[in-house]
Amino acid sequence: MTGKTHVAGGLALCMAADTFLLPHSGTPLYYVAGMAGALIPDICHIHSKIGRRLPLLSRAISSIFGHRTLTHSLLFLGIWALIFHIFFAEYTMIRDGLIVGMISHIILDASTVRGVRLFYPLDFRVRLPFYIRTGGAFERVLFLALSLYIVIYSLDTLKGWL
Repeated sequence: MTGKTHVAGGLALCMAADTFLLPHSGTPLYYVAGMAGALIPDICHIHSKIGRRLPLLSRAISSIFGHRTLTHSLLFLGIWALIFHIFFAEYTMIRDGLIVGMISHIILDASTVRGVRLFYPLDFRVRLPFYIRTGGAFERVLFLALSLYIVIYSLDTLKGWL
């Protein structure tokens, strides 16, 4: 998936989680964390949005683990959650946004041909039953659908405030 689809997916899943699971009630920091979290797993790809911003870290992670391994796994999500629990326990909206954003990233990448190694370090790839080609026509449709959901959710939330 491209960076813009990941950002839209992170924001859309944060909105859905905010409605059904989490009590953040539209906190902007939660949504910003969700969009950032949607980019973090691609730190293992040197040409990704985050990889280009942090090239030394990206190259190191890529050379040690490869692409779509550790950073696209349940282990990685657990490490992030543990770090926040130990060091930043009071920042729950940032933690939740980051985790939800990373989950959206992993789900979107699981819908590509390569899939993800969700259970890293096990050498087993998880793919959804349908495949999307990165940058292809279906990804553009998916991006538009996610964007439409974001707009509708935002308008509905705005209507509730008025």
